Amino acid sequence: MRFLLSVVILGVLFVLVFVLAMQRSAGEACYKDFCFNVELARTKEERERGLMYRERLNDNAGMLFIFEKKGMHGFWMKNTLIPLDIIWMDDDGTVVYIKENAKPCKRVVCPVFMPNKKAKYVLEVNAGKVKELGIKLGDQILLKI
Repeated sequence: MRFLLSVVILGVLFVLVFVLAMQRSAGEACYKDFCFNVELARTKEERERGLMYRERLNDNAGMLFIFEKKGMHGFWMKNTLIPLDIIWMDDDGTVVYIKENAKPCKRVVCPVFMPNKKAKYVLEVNAGKVKELGIKLGDQILLKI
């Protein structure tokens, strides 16, 4: 009886972990006919961790940071190992600010990249994608989250 109870509890825990993991990464950010598969950073902890310590990012991958409300959300590259393009967007996915080729920072104090307009969403993708796709201020990125 104890063995059966242990198996049931382990099964429930496995399903719970699987469901929680699936909730974290389900979205797309599309510009024209190109879509990024994005990992969603919704909580304060997920946003703080971001893409830190990742050694690579697939060509069509990214991370979409979702904030509760529009604001001047600053980003830095502390403990980030790969260069990134960072795209700030307002409520409807309109690009309001872009930082191209943000380099990894290994110093104690790293620069903070601040938009000059309020944004609700921030998309991080591999450096060079903004130029490759021709993304510019005022463009629309369709968010499927």
